[in-house]
Amino acid sequence: MTVHPRVADRFHLLDGITSFDHAMSDPVLAERLHAFLQFREAAPPPSAATRPVDVPGPHGPVRVRVYEPLAYPPATSRPCLVWHHGGAFRMGDLDMPEADRVAREVAVRSDAVVVSVDYRLAVDGVHYPVPLDDCVAAVRWVHDNAAAELGVDPERISVGGASAGANLATGAALRLRDEDRWQPAALLAVYGVFHPRIPPARATEQVLLDEIPSVLRFTPESTVDIATNYLGAPLSAATGYAMPALADLEGLCPTLLVSAEYDDLRPSGQAFAAALATAGVEVRHVVAQGLLHGFLNLPSEIEPIADVLDLMSATVSTLPSTARPVLVP
Repeated sequence: MTVHPRVADRFHLLDGITSFDHAMSDPVLAERLHAFLQFREAAPPPSAATRPVDVPGPHGPVRVRVYEPLAYPPATSRPCLVWHHGGAFRMGDLDMPEADRVAREVAVRSDAVVVSVDYRLAVDGVHYPVPLDDCVAAVRWVHDNAAAELGVDPERISVGGASAGANLATGAALRLRDEDRWQPAALLAVYGVFHPRIPPARATEQVLLDEIPSVLRFTPESTVDIATNYLGAPLSAATGYAMPALADLEGLCPTLLVSAEYDDLRPSGQAFAAALATAGVEVRHVVAQGLLHGFLNLPSEIEPIADVLDLMSATVSTLPSTARPVLVP
């Protein structure tokens, strides 16, 4: 399949932009890059009730934003998704579409509470495990306060994220398995990075990637830079909590992996899906046709994105499987 026309028709906005750093150094180029990434002329996302909460964490309070659907009466046993935005571990916030728009869409589509996590970014001397500690603290707070504070069924809490957020959500699930002897109902990981070095793309996939403007590509050098900045150390220092492809995956909760067809990180998702299956984890891997990395920043009026949001919402709203692996001492 070719790049979705709603995306490809906007490639001209990237003319002359050689990298994100280049774009950010010039206000005119930065505006064009953001216009490409966010489809600002799109219809607004669904309305939801929101409120900020400061969650206790080992490095100080962790800011989260709680989303609740407006169109339904209050409930005491809603499902919940704890959501983590992307941004290469060093960018992003609760207002970016990948955080705010996704939270609103899932809350409304699945009649769920969504808790979006404003974890500390790997900037200004912050490195692993600080961002992951924030994410673990947020999930623990949701689990501990599910019924009384959030009106959530503690057996229907899922965790998820996109890009770097998918890595963090997966690392959090692994920590919760090992430290709390508890697993979420499901893990939703969208166009995530799971390896310290991304596996090479297949020849047929490389042909597709060559259609993408260079500014949207993840080169081996750039992904190593992202990983080493997050770790604050050489790649050899990575653990399975920091890069989940290195972890023992047995006993992880049922997992939905979504990759973008035109994404240099797709091989990481494919290899991770295979590793999960080998470990006996219930896993489903879906490739979003015609889409690029970061597509959850785009509006749901682009049909493949609506399909992904429906799949995510169905996963969140589904009752936990009685066949889920049981953790052993």
